[in-house]
Amino acid sequence: MLWSHLTVVVIGVGVLVIAGRQLGEAFVNDHLSAMGPMMGGQANAMEAAEFEAGVRSSFNRALWWGAGVSAVAAAGAALFAARRLLIPVEEVRTMTRRLAAGAYHERIPLPREAELAALAADVNSLASALDQTEQRRLRLVGEVAHELRTPVATLKGYLEGLLDGVFELDEEILAASIVEATRLERLAADLSILSRVEEGRIDLQTEPCDLRDLITHVTGRLASQFVDNEVSLVVDDLPPLATFVDRDRVIQVLTNIIGNALAYTGPGGSVRITATATANQRVVTVTDTGRGLTNEQLELVFERFYRADRSATGGSGIGLTIARTLARHHGGDLTATSDGLGHGAAFILSLPEVSKGSESSIALDSR
Repeated sequence: MLWSHLTVVVIGVGVLVIAGRQLGEAFVNDHLSAMGPMMGGQANAMEAAEFEAGVRSSFNRALWWGAGVSAVAAAGAALFAARRLLIPVEEVRTMTRRLAAGAYHERIPLPREAELAALAADVNSLASALDQTEQRRLRLVGEVAHELRTPVATLKGYLEGLLDGVFELDEEILAASIVEATRLERLAADLSILSRVEEGRIDLQTEPCDLRDLITHVTGRLASQFVDNEVSLVVDDLPPLATFVDRDRVIQVLTNIIGNALAYTGPGGSVRITATATANQRVVTVTDTGRGLTNEQLELVFERFYRADRSATGGSGIGLTIARTLARHHGGDLTATSDGLGHGAAFILSLPEVSKGSESSIALDSR
């Protein structure tokens, strides 16, 4: 940067000298021509020539001295400006190296120059985004470890008990072990699906569907669980809900929503399914009489591994996360409402009549 400034200085001084000499000589000649009549009677031609030579020599010396002083002053100013600009640029370079090393919490002080301040602000924004991503990664690792710990510890306890002779290998022990192994399998499968969806590595194989058929399919599969948990399942008369979606993915979304409602509704409670259709949207609402949600929990329930009630059993803790992500990949959404704790909750699935994936079955970009 300093060399570029010095190049500009050299060019400027060169232009000054060349232009000064050309214009100065012309001005001197014009001035001497104007003084000719006055000098004609007072000096001979030799004196006039000496006078002209002296004026030109003085002008040239003044020009070169002025050019030299200007060059020195300009070079000093260029050095100062270059150093002033290079310091924040070097800070940005240092910060990028620190980011590459994982120091996402550090920030660059904003310089006074508007352009450099904008660059520093962009680097700070990048650092903040990387810091948040790293925090989510660490939290996810901790949450996965926590979710794995319980079934692994349970299985280990059963195996140690069998080895020590505390337990006998009977049907009850085998059934309990299968439950824990199934929980591990479900967690691994859900994590795989969530990772693929969020990274845009999942294809939506869309086809014409009526959501009524999908709701009937899901409720039929879950009917025995509602009976076992003594929770009533009510499905209202549904209007035609023709849409264009990935049948298997929407079944997964509905299964997660309805299964979640069942998990948080106690014996004697109920889960109700209603639906509406507009010109370009299909809305399915699953309402339960369970524990309900606070205002803060209305968004938290869609975060990985969040549970409004830690005592609730079953599930991997990311079912609603997967459901919302799949709904949004269809061009729809999944939201929650509640009147508060003890008043149940409602989960509202909205899907467009023609989803984003209906135009192409290529992998969608992650949101």
